[in-house]
Amino acid sequence: MTTTSISPPPARAATVSMSLVVHVERLIASGELAPGSRLPSERDLAARWGVSRSSGREARLALESKRLVDRAPGRGTVVRHPSDDVRALLQLGEHEVDDAAELRLVVEPQIAAIAAERATRSALLMLEETLRQADASLSPERSVELDQEFHLLLAQATQNPLLATMLGLANTWTLDHRRRSHRSRRARQSSIDGHWEILRAVAAGDAAEASRAMSVHLASVRRLVAESHA
Repeated sequence: MTTTSISPPPARAATVSMSLVVHVERLIASGELAPGSRLPSERDLAARWGVSRSSGREARLALESKRLVDRAPGRGTVVRHPSDDVRALLQLGEHEVDDAAELRLVVEPQIAAIAAERATRSALLMLEETLRQADASLSPERSVELDQEFHLLLAQATQNPLLATMLGLANTWTLDHRRRSHRSRRARQSSIDGHWEILRAVAAGDAAEASRAMSVHLASVRRLVAESHA
């Protein structure tokens, strides 16, 4: 089995290991790191990305705890294959995409509320940095990437690895839905504005307002998708 070559993560104002985790999670969610891909060793990570071996080890352990990778003697660290049930869910039709969007409306407001109660300073810095990269003038593709990253970082801010894993899957299930909501400059700006409202509430530790802001944001996304069909 050959080791998959992956690009280094962007510099972040947070722990190096968490930056690595977020970067690898995004590559897995996007499909760039397919199931069965072998990650570089801790030594290779240190050499290629200019990080310490301890940071690479911490990132690997975090990915293992989220059941995104497996490590076995003689095989190294390998991206897990999804279960049959998950694999079936990934093959979504039009109706199921709407179901996945509805799932977000049910789950993500609570994620925002929990993040408001538990987010660390480093988590808030990473969320803010992601939003500062967002701009309505960006391409729809880049805008969607930052959108997914923001929601995944928010789930990670809950410090519940199961919520983060589920959100990573939801990012995959709703990719087409998201693309439709980022087609116009107005739509991209609406998404950015919604994210800032959520982050302000999370940073203030206001769980109720964070939940409300997320609900408003997701309702706006559904309206934008509906308009894209008109």
